Amino acid sequence: MGIIAWILIGLLAGLIAKALMPGKDPGGIIITILIGIAGGLLGGWLGKVIFGVDSIDGFFDLSTWIAAIVGSLILLALYRVITGNRRHA
Repeated sequence: MGIIAWILIGLLAGLIAKALMPGKDPGGIIITILIGIAGGLLGGWLGKVIFGVDSIDGFFDLSTWIAAIVGSLILLALYRVITGNRRHA
């Protein structure tokens, strides 16, 4: 997949992760994209290590989207833990 596809998957996976874990985050759309892209890579790596499958096959494969969303949820939770004390009221 090309860089444009990764950015698009990252944006959508990050948005889905934020929808599944609502709350205030100290990041905007760029953080959402970065969490989504890194989440896709993390999800693909975890899928390969844990289940022995190649989860990042193509843009329209369900396994690619599931891996990206699960990875994004993990990274979003870690992001909230790390930046949780820095939020301003």
